[in-house]
Amino acid sequence: MVLRIDRLGKRYKGGVWGLKEFGLEIDSGILGLLGPNGAGKSTLMRILATVTRPTEGSASWNGCDIAGSPDSIRRVLGYLPQAFGIYPNLNAAEFLRYLAAARGISGATARKRVGQLLELVNLGDARKRRLGSLSGGMKQRVGIAQALLNDPRLLIVDEPTAGLDPEERIRFRNLLSDLSGNRIVLLSSHIVSDLEAAATSIAIMSKGRLLVHAAPEELLRTVEGMVWEVVIASSALIALRETHLVGGTQRTVDGVRARVVGPKRPSPIARQVTPTLEDAYLWLLNGHQSETPNE
Repeated sequence: MVLRIDRLGKRYKGGVWGLKEFGLEIDSGILGLLGPNGAGKSTLMRILATVTRPTEGSASWNGCDIAGSPDSIRRVLGYLPQAFGIYPNLNAAEFLRYLAAARGISGATARKRVGQLLELVNLGDARKRRLGSLSGGMKQRVGIAQALLNDPRLLIVDEPTAGLDPEERIRFRNLLSDLSGNRIVLLSSHIVSDLEAAATSIAIMSKGRLLVHAAPEELLRTVEGMVWEVVIASSALIALRETHLVGGTQRTVDGVRARVVGPKRPSPIARQVTPTLEDAYLWLLNGHQSETPNE
């Protein structure tokens, strides 16, 4: 079970590249895709899900070219796009049974599978409610269930935790971790903590290109000894941003607590703190892939 991507690129009208010279290989686990809006995450997922064709390069599943033989991957694919459509007049169970039939899953098997999945995504009590009456988060959980209908070997989920409350997000992260043992999961999220908790490897993307692909602990090592917290006056925050890479800030009664990423102490009163994946993401996204902290 190997997903191999080799110099993959997608050019849109006007000559704009949504993806350019992207390449990596993964054989199991959860690959987290991390990057700002427009980084190319959804473009990559749409190509791998056979929704769109690449302009250049290739992607293969177990050695079979995805664009040339899309059925080779569609049989083992589960896909939840960022914009997931529903039939508002159907209830959750009817909708999932309809999709199951479209994928060739027979009646008795489909009913059993749908029941299991509705319980899995915590919608057992809402199975008879019309989809049009469900909240955004509940609709998203229906989308997660449909992606799992055929017990896929390759599961692609684009911003799956959007609209979910914190408890549901944790539930979904745990579900992905449980599923990842015998399949490949591609997970895109703008919530860094979701990837930090679930991903076995992370690909950071920017402007359609891959910046780095590594395990979370490797990414954390890139900013080891380089993350600081300092409390400053509110009026000094703009000046600090002009000279240092500032991540999160928090207002306190003493001023602004700023989190700074860089090899040098930003202030004599700054204290070194434990890095997070968000610190590493910020550092690498700003072009510091090859830099290491000063001794």
